[in-house]
Amino acid sequence: MRKMKLVMVGNGMAGVRTLEELLKLAPDLYEIAVFGAEPHPNYNRILLSPVLAGEMTLKDIVLNDLDWYARNGIRLHVGKQVVRVDRRARRVTAADGTSEVYDRLILATGSNPVILPVPGKDLPGVLTYRDIADTGAMIDAARRYRRAVVIGGGLLGLEAANGLKARGMDVTVVHLMPWLMERQLDRTAAGMLQKSLEDKGLRFLLQRKTSELVAGESGRVAAVRFSDGESIAADLVVMAAGIRPNASLAESAGLRVDRGIVVNDTMQTYDPRIYAVGECVAHRGIAYGLVAPLFEMAKVCADHLARVGIGSYCGSVSSTRLKVTGIDVFSAGDFMGGEGSEEIVLQDPGVGVYKKLVVRDNRLVGGVLYGDSAGSNWLLDLMRENRDVSAIRDALLCGPEIAALMASPAAPRAGAAP
Repeated sequence: MRKMKLVMVGNGMAGVRTLEELLKLAPDLYEIAVFGAEPHPNYNRILLSPVLAGEMTLKDIVLNDLDWYARNGIRLHVGKQVVRVDRRARRVTAADGTSEVYDRLILATGSNPVILPVPGKDLPGVLTYRDIADTGAMIDAARRYRRAVVIGGGLLGLEAANGLKARGMDVTVVHLMPWLMERQLDRTAAGMLQKSLEDKGLRFLLQRKTSELVAGESGRVAAVRFSDGESIAADLVVMAAGIRPNASLAESAGLRVDRGIVVNDTMQTYDPRIYAVGECVAHRGIAYGLVAPLFEMAKVCADHLARVGIGSYCGSVSSTRLKVTGIDVFSAGDFMGGEGSEEIVLQDPGVGVYKKLVVRDNRLVGGVLYGDSAGSNWLLDLMRENRDVSAIRDALLCGPEIAALMASPAAPRAGAAP
């Protein structure tokens, strides 16, 4: 029997994970072709920051080398940007004319960096930070220039700032919000992080809105001007102000797009022959930019493509587990709390540890761990399972072993006589 033709547009982490899962389940079901816009095999985008900081090389972050594609019979078209999907003919075509027909199509087009719509955004010396080419341009700039401004105090911006500082540049981070990483940290944890980074030599300007990037005599960016009229000198400006799902190809093909490529619980678009996974997707109105949800999508998509039919993606509890410039950080769920919730807090500034858990109606609904993320997997499971934690409330910050003792029938209850 003729193998079905599976084509994937995008060669990033979510898409290739889908192929890995599919090959485990049904290695002989499809003839597979992959288009990648970058001239590289699949690599770990999360590790671009160690490459920028000089701790790793491109070779170190490759996840699937060219031999992997060959061993699995996958035709890999590197450096080819797909510009058209013809759903009637079931054919995808790249800008150079390379095309493939498909029986099933996976769109894994990722996301695009947000470019601030300000005068000077196209000046030489203004970069984004999303791929290997961006990283290489930043490394080159660090060899030749001294002053860098990073616009955006989220995770990506802080990693860019840390890497440029490690390369010897004077770095200032400009952030619109009142504290850093406001989507992952509360004000207390963010303050501790800022202090730690300031001790390393980074500078921060918070609650500043960029209004213009100013050119110097050479035509290269020379300064960043703010809405209050003040400005700061800059030889390099890195925009790290967020990402948007890259859904333009899907939209041009007539697929439904709303904050991303709209998919159902089996990762199918409104055309059932076409699937979508990763940062380009909007599932139940939510676009995810973290690796764990993207890999969950990949598993479900592979199950369905393999005709196993048991996978269903129902969304993810939003969580972040990472190292920010060497500091362990974890956050999940509704960590800000508010009316109707209780906060359990442990703070030790001397050793750089801060933990806050938010409980509502005897359920753990969110938390932030800074400096020590031990037990984070267990806490995340409690949130996902919506478990009643009333019996272990006093041990939530102590970890699963102590909590198990608290929950045992022989354990003493608060207020009980010894």
